[in-house]
Amino acid sequence: MTYRQRISLFFIIDSIIVLTCIFYGRFLVDATIFVFTIPLVIISLSLLVSHHLFAYKYKLYKKAWEYASIGELVGIFKAITYAIITSSIIQLVINQEIFFRLMVVTWMLHILLIGGSRFCWRVFRDTYIKKTVQKKRALIIGAGSAGTMVARQLKNNYESDLLPVGFIDDNVRKHNLDILGIPVFGGVKMIERIVKEKNITNIIIAIPSLSKKELNKIFQECAKTKAKTQILPMLEDLITGKVSVNQFRDVQVEDLLGRYPVELDIESISEYVSNKVVLVTGAGGSIGSEICRQIAKFNPKQLVLLGHGENSIYTIEMELKEAYHDSSIVLTTEIADVQDKQKMMEVMSTYQPNVVYHAAAHKHVPLMERNPEEAIKNNIIGTKNVAEAASWHNVDIFVMVSTDKAVNPTSVMGASKKLAEMIVQNMDKQSKTKFVAVRFGNVLGSRGSVIPLFKRQIEKGGPVTVTHPDMVRYFMTIPEASRLVIQAGSLAKGGEIFVLDMGDPVKIIDLVKNLIKLSGNSIDEIGIKITGMRPGEKLFEELLKDSEVHDQQVYPNIYVGKTAELYIDEIEKIISTYASLDKNEVRDQLLMLANKTPVPERLLSIPG
Repeated sequence: MTYRQRISLFFIIDSIIVLTCIFYGRFLVDATIFVFTIPLVIISLSLLVSHHLFAYKYKLYKKAWEYASIGELVGIFKAITYAIITSSIIQLVINQEIFFRLMVVTWMLHILLIGGSRFCWRVFRDTYIKKTVQKKRALIIGAGSAGTMVARQLKNNYESDLLPVGFIDDNVRKHNLDILGIPVFGGVKMIERIVKEKNITNIIIAIPSLSKKELNKIFQECAKTKAKTQILPMLEDLITGKVSVNQFRDVQVEDLLGRYPVELDIESISEYVSNKVVLVTGAGGSIGSEICRQIAKFNPKQLVLLGHGENSIYTIEMELKEAYHDSSIVLTTEIADVQDKQKMMEVMSTYQPNVVYHAAAHKHVPLMERNPEEAIKNNIIGTKNVAEAASWHNVDIFVMVSTDKAVNPTSVMGASKKLAEMIVQNMDKQSKTKFVAVRFGNVLGSRGSVIPLFKRQIEKGGPVTVTHPDMVRYFMTIPEASRLVIQAGSLAKGGEIFVLDMGDPVKIIDLVKNLIKLSGNSIDEIGIKITGMRPGEKLFEELLKDSEVHDQQVYPNIYVGKTAELYIDEIEKIISTYASLDKNEVRDQLLMLANKTPVPERLLSIPG
């Protein structure tokens, strides 16, 4: 039906209803009096015209009545009431009197018939059309404003395949109440029982204010069932219109970390990034590319994307160009290897960056165990090249991305990053540039992370391989890691190693169990296989040794480490001799130096 046809149909129906109300009202008021009189004709015409005028004003002909609610009912009430008042005023002017009883009866009939004609379509839709669609029974966690909004949307959207059956909420005052005709069964502890009793197939978590620890508790209860668990999108995505309220997302492992994300000090970051030239090495990697995304928000004058892999650099360049095509940011790419010292000098000379984020590194532990010389070339020599080039060309701030594996390292990768930290700290002592390092744990979803491997194993039907049942790790998201790197630049005084308070470490086997449950499978179906620890791995990882840590935070959730002994001469010796040694000798030298304990000063003063 076209818009004009719709308007014409409503006009005709309303006209018939208005006249019916008047004449039937006249009959109800006094059935013995002849109906067709001049005053009654005047009332009929005035009410008919008034009704259409106010119906137009309150857009009664433009409403989608299959989605009618209280707002539409209020519109009907206003339009009819004002039409009755207008008609009464016209009576008073022409007839010198108002037929009060007739107008009251007509007003009541008017509201009943106009409202009934509009809402009957919604009743028809809710009663018959919805029943033609096979619905999945859904349980909504949270009976607050967000949960109510979700329930209303699911009830009103007959194309949705979800039927809200009930609410779960820990607020005891809501228990056993009905909201929108949907019962509130009880608290979170009842989830497993309600799912079984009510044949629930889907669970929707609709509490936007929920902390990650609270979400983890709820998810553990949901995981006891076979129902698919989803979560309401983030409020900012709903507000900006990126998603609608009935577009639920699956619960991700990131949601279950149980730690509040670090927030940025926007003002301090803007001071050293906005309208400056920023260079990012390893810009095509998971951390480097996210640093670029975060930095672009602060409107730097120029952003130089440097990386060894052309495809990854092209990808992040196209993404940023699309996102910031209206911005004044100059995006530049450089395909270069940090092992090429002359190229690093040329890049620094060409762009004269104010800030350098050094994210280029080899980070895969087992691969570096088999290729220790590559860890030296990329992680140690590469860092040295970029740092010296930055110092030579008077870069203001140099931030190196490090890892928790650099603490008491048992792997080549960790040892190489530990020595790279020493190089950066030593450069700070002899340069005007502020050199700092940023240390954090495993990054969810990054290249080399265990999470993508676990997901692939689950998709193939299992089993999921875990090296040791007691292995634990610190985890954070890629955006959080990148924010920490950026925030460190604003806190830099020179020579620090910044560390994020990453909360409690996560047991790998528990993480795997959550991933299996999140995928909609059972642990028995997929299976978990213990394979034994790989070379270079350790059960526990620290972010700082006891001798390194300052107790006081320099920023919420950020600590700074104490300066350790720097073995620069020994590092230079490794750089100059590694090529002549076999892999085992290279590995042994790296680990010995990275774990070397300095001689106490009191012993240095003892003769002989």
